Amino acid sequence: MGGSAERTLALYRPSRKAPMHPFSRRRPWRAAAGLAAAVALLLGSSSAAANVTLTTIGSDPFANSTSQHKTQVEPDTFSYGTTIVSAFQTGRFFDGGASDACFATSTNSGGSWTQGCLPGVTKFNGGGIYDRVSDAAVAYDARHNVWMISTLALTDTGGVVGKAVLTSLSTDGGLTWPTVVTTRLATGSANLDKNWIVCDNTSTSAFYGNCYTEYDDNGASNRIHMSVSSNGGTSWTDHTLTQTGLGGQPVVRPNGTVMVPYESNSGQIRSFRSTNGGSTWGSSVTISTAQVHTTAGGLRTSPLPSAEIDAAGTVYVVWQDCRFQSGCAANDVVLSKSTSETTWSTVTRITSDGGDHFIPGIAVNPATSGGSAALAVAYYRYATPSCSASTCQLTVGYTSSANGGTSWSAPTQLDGPFGLSLIADTSQGRMVGDYISVSISGGLAWPVFMHAQTPSGAAFDEHAVTPSTGLPVTGGAIAAVDGPVQVTGGHNLPVNGHKH
Repeated sequence: MGGSAERTLALYRPSRKAPMHPFSRRRPWRAAAGLAAAVALLLGSSSAAANVTLTTIGSDPFANSTSQHKTQVEPDTFSYGTTIVSAFQTGRFFDGGASDACFATSTNSGGSWTQGCLPGVTKFNGGGIYDRVSDAAVAYDARHNVWMISTLALTDTGGVVGKAVLTSLSTDGGLTWPTVVTTRLATGSANLDKNWIVCDNTSTSAFYGNCYTEYDDNGASNRIHMSVSSNGGTSWTDHTLTQTGLGGQPVVRPNGTVMVPYESNSGQIRSFRSTNGGSTWGSSVTISTAQVHTTAGGLRTSPLPSAEIDAAGTVYVVWQDCRFQSGCAANDVVLSKSTSETTWSTVTRITSDGGDHFIPGIAVNPATSGGSAALAVAYYRYATPSCSASTCQLTVGYTSSANGGTSWSAPTQLDGPFGLSLIADTSQGRMVGDYISVSISGGLAWPVFMHAQTPSGAAFDEHAVTPSTGLPVTGGAIAAVDGPVQVTGGHNLPVNGHKH
């Protein structure tokens, strides 16, 4: 979800990126055979009736009758040097997953984009064996020069089940993805969900080149697993943890410690870590109890955390939370950070423009740290929190900080407003995604999110977009606040339903 590595989630589950030392993170279509080849092109830009000009970086080429076509949801991004890779679901099913995960890659810091879809994952493209796919997350392994997209493969015979966590590999800078590796295959009653991936890209780390995939098993009350690879993603070793929850977003400190913020079954934002390259994993600590306003209109959201890290190893986590709103009347985007790996700062509110904010994603410029850390946050928003399914209007917002989150810029509207009837419908509500994503490349922020407009000749026209010009990460004078806290208590995460 962030400048060097980042991304975002939200469901009842940031965005992210890779460091920027050189790393910083977070085709025209034809059918079947043509999907495997990506065609580089500069996509046309168009104004989206908002404050910035947007470039379309995704489209739905599929035609199976079981999906909602011309829909794309749930992007992740990662950047390294001048390369930005984004991935997202394409052709969303009502009851979970999509026809395939598609990607958009820029090798010139957002100047132009190459589009494609991942071959070998689903039955709809390149000989895959799975019925559907969900939860695309992007990482880069600098030691082995491999780009990775982690996905959740689903089967739908007798119900939709998370059958495998897969890793698609690219060795040509994210332009083609010919290799698919099974990170974990479900057995028995396992129902895998909410995978996320990161790699250790610090050359001085004892675990340089290790990659880590987090996911949970909804069939075992959301028991969390961590899988580790040390050979460029070609094989993985799985570890079953004691923690339960979902939406974990691992980040790696310069010393090699892996920290994994996640949303627990008890409704807390928590974090656990490994200090030995993923051989063992410690117990979790509390970041904060999430206070949740139910988003109006039946929109699918959740206080899933979005996590990112700066050059010195400070970890930043954002999520949606109503603690600063009287009567829990709406959500803000809130932030907590850690410099110690085991303790976390007081939660602060970083949005100040009223309305309801949700599904945030954070990016951090990996060349910055501490009091000069440059942070970028994107999110979705309702101007009116008490709207209905027929009246709610989605917008996309953006804010930045140049001092580690002490103060923030005035919010910028990037897109919208558009109605909920224009976005994919699911069994858990209308959907733009359980997360959004931002990455920083060339010192500028590149959020990727879903734009929807009135369709022509189809039921939907919801697709991935990014600003045509990167956004400044210059911060502002609006102070983050830690009070007064209006709401205490919390919520419990439902464990009887997947978040596919």
